[in-house]
Amino acid sequence: MTALEKATGDVVLKFEPFVLHVLCRELQDAQLLHSVAIDSGFRNSGITVGRGGKIMMAVRSTHCLEVPLSQNGKMMVSEEYIEFLIHVANQKMEENA
Repeated sequence: MTALEKATGDVVLKFEPFVLHVLCRELQDAQLLHSVAIDSGFRNSGITVGRGGKIMMAVRSTHCLEVPLSQNGKMMVSEEYIEFLIHVANQKMEENA
């Protein structure tokens, strides 16, 4: 809270979810991993194929959070709300594990 109160610009609380990139030899391997990831709840997962034929499977969760807290040094939310956001972000971190 002390650092937030001293901020002169915009402050955003941001939590980014789990991401795992896996280089796959075959498209079928990537498709199998993609199915497992989706079935396990990692709904933002996807497959990309690069120009050189490199097949990359990204396992991603949807547990993101991005909330502005201050603008131009002015607090836009209460301390109670920030405590709530920290609790939510910590829960998301536990879900990532």
